[in-house]
Amino acid sequence: MATKDRVLSDQEIASALSRLSQWRHVDGVLRRVYATDGWRGSMLAANAIAFICEAADHHADLLVTWPKLTVSLATHSAGGITAKDVEVAGLIEAQLTWRPGPDSSLTGPADPFVKRWTRASRRTKSRDSGRSG
Repeated sequence: MATKDRVLSDQEIASALSRLSQWRHVDGVLRRVYATDGWRGSMLAANAIAFICEAADHHADLLVTWPKLTVSLATHSAGGITAKDVEVAGLIEAQLTWRPGPDSSLTGPADPFVKRWTRASRRTKSRDSGRSG
């Protein structure tokens, strides 16, 4: 018989989020919004997340829109946030924010399809919220 995953305390979640600075504990889930370059970037990021989640056998809820991708994680069978959610959030963050280092032979795209989330992109998000792709 499988054991039920232990739901993390608010203190444990806060400690985990100190290592995942852009993730938030909202409405009983871990949530992160990634700003993208549009539909292409949102879909590329969603597919990268789908691969991670399928390989981990722990699946995120995704909201894919034109300029952003919202990721939510909770262990539904446990009724809250568990260590699985924190670990998958870390894997997603590492994958979507990876860029070639200064000593790499790789250059990466001139305009990355997943943007760094900044105060400026939050202002852009609210200004562009009514825009369709």
